Amino acid sequence: MARAETDPTDPLVSLGLGVDRGSPVPLYFQLAEQLRAAIEQGRLAPGALLGNEVAFAARLGLSRPTVRQALRTLVDQGLLVRRKGVGTRVVPAAAATGAGPRPALTSLHDELDAAGRRPATRVLESAVVAAPADVARALGVEEGAEVRRLERLRLADGEPLAVLRSHLPLRAPLPPAAELEAAGLFRLLRAAGVVPHSARQRVGARGATESEARLLDEREGAPLLTLWRVVVDATGRAVECADHAVRPTRWVLDQRLLAPE
Repeated sequence: MARAETDPTDPLVSLGLGVDRGSPVPLYFQLAEQLRAAIEQGRLAPGALLGNEVAFAARLGLSRPTVRQALRTLVDQGLLVRRKGVGTRVVPAAAATGAGPRPALTSLHDELDAAGRRPATRVLESAVVAAPADVARALGVEEGAEVRRLERLRLADGEPLAVLRSHLPLRAPLPPAAELEAAGLFRLLRAAGVVPHSARQRVGARGATESEARLLDEREGAPLLTLWRVVVDATGRAVECADHAVRPTRWVLDQRLLAPE
């Protein structure tokens, strides 16, 4: 097990951070979970400076990409902040207190339901396919390996809202179409014992393809919001790679953001 080098001035020393290289749990996830626990238990003080990635990786005996991914996970969760030229710091106490709850990992179906809108779903495709390169990387499988592909049309209050495309590893159960049309994917996965834990998401924009325009009642090339999201379980294994296209005139992304100290 790799452990941090001893340095009495290092706030990480007392934490006894270490990773088990023989474990199937990804190294970045092991590190992120230890840091998260230390922050939430108060063993890593608000405002504590972790330094830059190079120094941090050297102290832990890990690669820089592994440390970067672990820190990025906690930045996304609102527990760490980064400042260019300074490094990574635990969110100061005042900011943490005023932040409110961290953004929840929910499905679009449940978001609509919570907002008082009437969600509905049509399953357009459910099949086992060969994983393209980007999906394979996201799910941690070989390119061309068999994965489940799911495409749905999500409606809100009877109007088409989004085309949802998901790829899932074969180990993840795929509920019948009737269940997928009645509930959100996350809710069904949890019921089957697969619990989404966290995700990394990118929001972008592009023009609607011919098929998307037809499904969403838009013109071809009309602007759509895109959501690319990789969801993992508590062990760090990917359970879904999602690529959604959403009508921006029918949906609003509302988030609370904090400025660094």
